[in-house]
Amino acid sequence: MDAFRVISPGSFTTVQDRGRYSFIDRGVPPSGALDLFAYDIANLLVGNPAGSAVLEITMMGPALEVLGESDMALAGADMALTVNRQPVPMWQTVRLMKGDVIRIRQAKSGCRAYLAVTGGIDVPVVMGSRATCVKAKIGGLEGRTLKKNDMLARIPAELLARPRTLHAEIIPVYPPDIVLTAVAGPQEEAFRSGLETFFGSIYEVTPEADRMGYRLQGPPVHHDEGFPQSIISEPTVPGNVQLPADGQPIILLVEQTTGGYTKIATVISTDLSKIAQAMPGNRVRFHPVTLAEAHRLCREQALLLRQIEAQLSTNL
Repeated sequence: MDAFRVISPGSFTTVQDRGRYSFIDRGVPPSGALDLFAYDIANLLVGNPAGSAVLEITMMGPALEVLGESDMALAGADMALTVNRQPVPMWQTVRLMKGDVIRIRQAKSGCRAYLAVTGGIDVPVVMGSRATCVKAKIGGLEGRTLKKNDMLARIPAELLARPRTLHAEIIPVYPPDIVLTAVAGPQEEAFRSGLETFFGSIYEVTPEADRMGYRLQGPPVHHDEGFPQSIISEPTVPGNVQLPADGQPIILLVEQTTGGYTKIATVISTDLSKIAQAMPGNRVRFHPVTLAEAHRLCREQALLLRQIEAQLSTNL
């Protein structure tokens, strides 16, 4: 079913889902939505199955012509949303009609927002996923960002019986000062003299920040004497914090699969949404937790999402 015609594409708008993790061993990045919490909420609002494809919008949003009746929701970074030039709140559904025009303005806070539409964006499945990896030119719409006059289809699905709205107290905020929960390692033994500096310092997000990773600037952390500044390249996961020779942290995200820098810590999965929403100039500090605590926080977020799904399905 036809969904949208792109009037203007925004600064960096791609089709994303939860990613293609089954092919990392062959060097294929997982890709997928960077802020999985906002992504999941957007899909829950319009009643989509888990893993449905959405538009990930970075910094400046697109303008879209609606090609058929559908429900839409926008979640994530605070971006002014209008339908036919009338303001529409985020984090709730809006019924769209053929001929409507959606405009999404520049982010006021946060970096990325997620536009979900009834049924999910319909693009070819590549290696089990619709996610776009621009660097590899696979997935999404021809492996690229949106451009003017692109046509986007959606998977046929039933419209909502009534609108859905997320409770205000659940809506996240995106402050300029960010605390990232992290587990030390996997190569923390190379930084015994620097762990206190790493977990006790404030770092600034540099302009070198994209879907591959975020470079930070702050007090350098160097390898202890006797440890090499690099290792044999090994698999990486989103959240790994690499420390190259200059001692400045790099937080890896979803478009890298291997690396030869030692890793002082790993940001836990539930906090990756925070770094996904960080802008250059934002300040970051790391808070250490044990692996057991990380597992507990992961279970708590999974429970929260189940509760939100139950609340939205009953519209309480």
